[in-house]
Amino acid sequence: MYPPIFKVAAASPTVQAALGTDPTRLYPFGEAPEGVADPYAVWQTIDGVPGNYLGSRPDIDLFALQVDVYGNSADSARQAGAALRDAIELHAHITRWGGERKDPATGRYRLSFDVDWHAHR
Repeated sequence: MYPPIFKVAAASPTVQAALGTDPTRLYPFGEAPEGVADPYAVWQTIDGVPGNYLGSRPDIDLFALQVDVYGNSADSARQAGAALRDAIELHAHITRWGGERKDPATGRYRLSFDVDWHAHR
């Protein structure tokens, strides 16, 4: 019922270098702890359906995810985003490059992208 984005990302040495290992700073949306170190990323399911069949149970779930990467500089957000992109593209399809912006309240830079993930059960 959930895509293996954390498992895939946390296994990547490039993501580990960008987002750490203890913990890997990739969180479900709304779960990033207060004061988390930069850069970090959050993800959320924005759509999803089971791969339904008439004669049997689904063997795959289809997810659309949004990934948001935050950093204290545009460069740190982009480097972490590229690490996630490279890890994810081996398992799923990136379907949208979102915008980049600097949040005036926090001073953090953010970039966003969407992923279609077919997760076998």
